[in-house]
Amino acid sequence: MIKTTAMLLEELDGYKSPKTKLCRMVKNGECIQVVKGIYETNPNVSGHLLAGSIYGPSYISFDYALGYYGMIPEMVPVVTCACFNKKKKKRYDTPLGVFTYRDVPEEAFPLGIRLMKDGEYWFRIASREKALCDKLYTLPPVKNADEMRELLIDNLRIDEYELRNLDRGKIDEWSEAYRCTNVRKLGVFLRRL
Repeated sequence: MIKTTAMLLEELDGYKSPKTKLCRMVKNGECIQVVKGIYETNPNVSGHLLAGSIYGPSYISFDYALGYYGMIPEMVPVVTCACFNKKKKKRYDTPLGVFTYRDVPEEAFPLGIRLMKDGEYWFRIASREKALCDKLYTLPPVKNADEMRELLIDNLRIDEYELRNLDRGKIDEWSEAYRCTNVRKLGVFLRRL
């Protein structure tokens, strides 16, 4: 379970020195300090369940979400997340995994986010369409449909079947929020499939 320093100190208020007890708990592996002020009591938790607590507001997207949905064949070891108005990329190397955060346009940020539950944990993740739009937003613009096909199928290795099953209407609707050539060209490419 994710807990803040304040939550743990409140739980430990029966001890003479709650801070010392917390330090001992970390040393003994009873809880893991993920980042300053955030602890995890389950050493076997999957890292993606912690992403929103480490840095936010954010949601899981880009390569990790594409891998989560099985759209790309690679296993993605780094939990990649989207945020907005942060102005720079962030990276956290923690005992429970590596997390990266990068901006998407503020207007596009709230679109297509799913709230998911895994056991006692809740997490936010981009929909399949949103994760692909976020990924394309970060890449250099393509010139035409042939380059888009090469980018999607050859470089990202997304199966054509997966592309056919995307909701083109959502991508067309969101392209204005992204103001991005690649997202607009994705919509055009999908209509031609």
